Amino acid sequence: MNNSTEKKVTPQAMPSAPAPRGLFRRPLPWLVGLLVLSGAAIWWWQAHLADSAVSDSTQASGRADAAHGGGGRRFAGANAVQPVSVQAVRRQDIRVSVNAIGSISALNTAIVRAQVSGVLQSLNFKEGQQVHAGQVLAQIDPRVFQAALSQAEGGLARDKAQLDNARIDLERYRGLLAKDAIPKQQLDTQLALVRQLEGTVQADQGTVASARVQLSYTRVTAPIAGRVGLKQADLGNVVQPGDANGIISITQTQPISLVFAVPAAHVPLITARLRSGASIPVEAWDRGGKQQLAVGRVATVDNAIDPSTDTIKVKAVFPNRDETLFPNQAVSVTLQLDVLTGVIAVPQAAVLRGAQGFYVYVVNADNTVSTRVVTPGAVDEGWMAVEGALKLDEKVVIDGTDRLREGAKVELIAADPQQRAGASAPAGGGRRPGR
Repeated sequence: MNNSTEKKVTPQAMPSAPAPRGLFRRPLPWLVGLLVLSGAAIWWWQAHLADSAVSDSTQASGRADAAHGGGGRRFAGANAVQPVSVQAVRRQDIRVSVNAIGSISALNTAIVRAQVSGVLQSLNFKEGQQVHAGQVLAQIDPRVFQAALSQAEGGLARDKAQLDNARIDLERYRGLLAKDAIPKQQLDTQLALVRQLEGTVQADQGTVASARVQLSYTRVTAPIAGRVGLKQADLGNVVQPGDANGIISITQTQPISLVFAVPAAHVPLITARLRSGASIPVEAWDRGGKQQLAVGRVATVDNAIDPSTDTIKVKAVFPNRDETLFPNQAVSVTLQLDVLTGVIAVPQAAVLRGAQGFYVYVVNADNTVSTRVVTPGAVDEGWMAVEGALKLDEKVVIDGTDRLREGAKVELIAADPQQRAGASAPAGGGRRPGR
């Protein structure tokens, strides 16, 4: 038996290992620091790249402006020299006009219908051609009507012979009565017979005239001069007076009329000029207002103003010799009411509107601009009559006014973009470096 006492070591009695001291004892502050440093480095790198891109873009823009004659300076700061286009003030005649939308209408329109029933034998026209009044357009079978006329003429001849015989007997009876050879009653009876036969002959003459008219209706003629449309009946068809479309329609297009509406405020001036016998010009343009179709004159105005629109209808007449205008055609209308002679005029694009009213920018001798307040008037082909402190040949700005201020410095450039410096330069520029 071992006398040495063996000591039992329990897990509870074992001393715990000391915690390590070092870098990873408290890791959270280190991680936060690393993240902050990384974010700062990324921010510095992106800012450096952005500054470089802006610098390169500025240098490229400067090179492009130099290549194109400084055109890019238009969008520079407010204190930079602004490129503008100008035009000189001038004195000219300005027409006072009213614009409207109108509809062309034929001066007269006729639907040619058959006046008797029958078979259509011929059509003596070409669709779309001009015809004159009285021209034969179609022929209907006349045989039935010719026979009716012959029958009426035969009856008239028969009754005329009876009347002649009765008149001879009447003269004989008068001689016998004078000799007291016949009673007076026999003479009166014969006189009544003559009068009866005279009425019969007169009726026969009316029948013959009616039959002759019916026969003439087989020749269909144009009631008015004008342009024929498309045919509505073919050869061999039986045409009747009740046909809705008739045989053909005719529209009188030389001259032709135009109806349009203008504000009622212009009525006194229009009526005064019509009463004085003055001609009021009217221009017809296509719907886009780009091509002039014809020039006419005002014929008359309506007899009442439309209260719902406060306008009045005006009718104009055009010779239309070249047939450029067609019925029911919609056109743009320019009605010339008056002419302002020798007034100060500027391009319409030069007149601006601001807090002080209407004004223009005038370029001074030192290439600075100043504003001039004006009163606008009538506009004629892009030029506006104005009243204000403007002198002839002064230059007013017509393009580039968006960044101008009183006293701003400007540079004059051509109004036509094709004539500006650098406008003809190749679009692709030079070759890129390294290519």
